[in-house]
Amino acid sequence: MRSSLHLLASSLLYGSLSLAQAATVTYDFNITWVTANPDGAFERPTIGINGQWPLPPITATVGDRLVVNVLNQLGNQSTSLHFHGLYMNGSTHMDGPAGVTQCAIPAGGSFTYDFKITQPGTYWYHSHAHGQYPDGLRGPLIIHDPMFPFEDSYDEELVLTLSDWYHEQMPTLISSFISVTNPTGAEPIPNAALINDTQNLKIHVEPGKTYMIRIVNMAAFAAQYLWFEGHNFRIVEVDGIYTQQTNAQMLYITAAQRYSILLTTKSDTSSNFAVVGSMDQGLFDKVPPGLNPNVTGWLVYDEKKELPTPSLVAHYYAFDDFALVPNDRQELYGDVNYSFTMNFRMGNLGDGANYAFFDDTTYVGPKVPTLYTLMSAGNAASNASIYGSSTKTFILKKDDVVELVLNSDDPGKHPFHLHGHAFQAVARSDPDAGPYDPTNATAFPKTPMRRDTFMINPHGHFVLRFKADNPGVWLFHCHIEWHVDSGLIATLIESPFDIQNTLKIPEDHYQACRDAGMPYTGNAAANTLDFFDLSGENLPPAPLPPGFTAPGIVALVFSCFTAFLGMAVITWYGVGEIKVKKPTNIPYMPHLTSSQ
Repeated sequence: MRSSLHLLASSLLYGSLSLAQAATVTYDFNITWVTANPDGAFERPTIGINGQWPLPPITATVGDRLVVNVLNQLGNQSTSLHFHGLYMNGSTHMDGPAGVTQCAIPAGGSFTYDFKITQPGTYWYHSHAHGQYPDGLRGPLIIHDPMFPFEDSYDEELVLTLSDWYHEQMPTLISSFISVTNPTGAEPIPNAALINDTQNLKIHVEPGKTYMIRIVNMAAFAAQYLWFEGHNFRIVEVDGIYTQQTNAQMLYITAAQRYSILLTTKSDTSSNFAVVGSMDQGLFDKVPPGLNPNVTGWLVYDEKKELPTPSLVAHYYAFDDFALVPNDRQELYGDVNYSFTMNFRMGNLGDGANYAFFDDTTYVGPKVPTLYTLMSAGNAASNASIYGSSTKTFILKKDDVVELVLNSDDPGKHPFHLHGHAFQAVARSDPDAGPYDPTNATAFPKTPMRRDTFMINPHGHFVLRFKADNPGVWLFHCHIEWHVDSGLIATLIESPFDIQNTLKIPEDHYQACRDAGMPYTGNAAANTLDFFDLSGENLPPAPLPPGFTAPGIVALVFSCFTAFLGMAVITWYGVGEIKVKKPTNIPYMPHLTSSQ
């Protein structure tokens, strides 16, 4: 009861502060191509905003109205923006995933995101179309809090972004990743790691001060270990959820996760100290020769002193985020109303390429954005089938306590993100623990940690709980971008009739569909006459013929390659100039072929 009263009091106070201090914060974003070379090794086209890259941070305060006017001048690509971690209460149409809550913004098109900020914390914004954001369209999003519980505990605020970086552009990388030539599904390996979209970053600090450092991993793939040599710190926030202050020396931050820490500097300026980010090479199928997985910066106490080389680390001892306790001590959701289990794996389809599956479904986007299907479906909106056979859709009732059990049949680590919510992380197994067995499980914590992006261990499981108190269309997906591209996505639709009754889609959102020639009414197949007729819907490739396996496909691909190579050699010889040695004991007859 004390927890509930505390939350109610906080909500009421936030509401009164919002009325008194709310402002409209407007950003005009012209999205264009620029040229960048953040690792100093390769200059490449990069997606910038207003002619600049790195991108500008978005900052606002709880209670503000945020307006982002987007003009897409990329010329050759459509786009969208997702505001990662914001719940979008009452504004599911502003969430941003193309093909889900909107049509992608076509080249030359414009689009306005306009919503109320209802939560504080550390977030980021990024493209949610075509696997695009690793080409540069991502930046920090900071929401300040007039009631920040650690306001008196620090002197200055800093923002650090982590990311991986590729020299090749995403369309080329995706086409080679989802290909018969890559039947094992080996993900492209980054060329470099970055801090604040650069390397060799200097962070100037003063002795005896405490800094609140907001950390965002904006990577496409790589989790990073992060540490500050010679310094411990206190964790105070994860993914927008304040935590009880918890001491740590090293963080493991997956793609899309965020932390805020309090770091107190030394009392003198006798030395500078290395800041190290190290990509988790255990995620990579094969580490390329010459790859430097680390990125180094420095806490600079004295510009005149040397910048030390980081010490060698024999083992990584990162803090386990499962041990964190929310500062509001929200208790475990009990009396689960709806529980569902998904198993995920990687596998091949009939085109020979490798895809990702929840159960037996690999996500394929519908012809009509899911939200627009809901808005045009009438009474059929509560039937999951109308949203397509390849969208893995679940319908949730308002205010139900939902339990999601996820089992991994994959040897890698995966960070899973839920749009529209922060969830309670109530169980996570060790690696190789196998599927969740409720009859053989440890007791759930009374005050479980909460966040919106949570890692599952290889061949393990986790259990999440949340309350379906935010009507909307929300994705649940792995936040390794390669796995989004290969289909590791499910769709959760909360309170569909509440959405129909309360939501009005702005005209410029529908105009984006018209400009792109995309339908915006009807079921997943754009059928407006019979919402249960999915004829013509988008579908994945057909299944593999019985008996085919990934090793078999590898053997087949290389056999075909060898055969084509052999034929090419034969052809080369065949079309080349034929030289026949003249015998000395018979007359030369030039019409003879080499076989004769």
